[in-house]
Amino acid sequence: MARPVVMYGIGATKAGTSWLYRYLAAHPDCYLRSIKELHFFDSHEKGSRDWHLKQFENTGASLGRKIAGGQDGVNGWASLHLAEIGVYSGILRNGDETAYLAFLHDGRDKESVVGDITPCYSLLSAKCLAHMAEIAGDARFVYLMRDPVDRLWSHVRMIAKRRSKDGGDIPERAARIFDKALDGQEDHIVERGDYRATLEKLEKALDPEKVFLCTYEELFSDEAVQRLCTFLGIRPMPGQYDSRAHVGIPVPMTAEQIHRAAEFLRPQYDYVASKLGQMPRGWGAAMAGA
Repeated sequence: MARPVVMYGIGATKAGTSWLYRYLAAHPDCYLRSIKELHFFDSHEKGSRDWHLKQFENTGASLGRKIAGGQDGVNGWASLHLAEIGVYSGILRNGDETAYLAFLHDGRDKESVVGDITPCYSLLSAKCLAHMAEIAGDARFVYLMRDPVDRLWSHVRMIAKRRSKDGGDIPERAARIFDKALDGQEDHIVERGDYRATLEKLEKALDPEKVFLCTYEELFSDEAVQRLCTFLGIRPMPGQYDSRAHVGIPVPMTAEQIHRAAEFLRPQYDYVASKLGQMPRGWGAAMAGA
């Protein structure tokens, strides 16, 4: 059996990676495990292994309760997910790259692509990205971007929802988190949308022919999916473009927030436009009033 392409989905956060995972997981030429975000490389470079192991433990406990209550999902998905978490947690704990790659492949039949879609891989160093490519054989990297203001606000709302106990205070929480992000107190939100930093590392570490760039605004279309499938060497398959994951609670931005975010993120707009030769389609609405 020929060795498959290893596809790394490296972000950005809130730019369509969950939809990308679902699309590729359903594609007959791809084999993805039930765990979307494996966090193998960031766990070791960023020192977050124990935190991620705890998250897997919590997810496993939740799945166990669902299974005990007769909620195993379609085709026993919860049981499968629980079993894979158990196997993978041991691999993550040991940090064994050979075992990690074997996990991506185990259970594959004739599929020509395996993958790991972990958005925070965009924060990894150029050295680590180059190493990921080296150990995988034929590695290909997918990096999704989204209008910077829209991405920032979507990320802010996601964090606000996670921190809310009952959902009733999400607008107020979002406003506070937004202010902190622009003041440098929630830097993890801003880092996840630092397209310039990621693109510069990708350019330094990888063959440009092995990098696929697409925007959230263009992703949900036959044209973008055709381009993605060509890049991965798989048959084109239409996607379900109206089933986007994790859209979030609709909390509108104020005019002041839009203006502040646009000014704060102007360097990202300018860099991506210079890199691609033009502003991506669907970007820049917030810049008009900035």
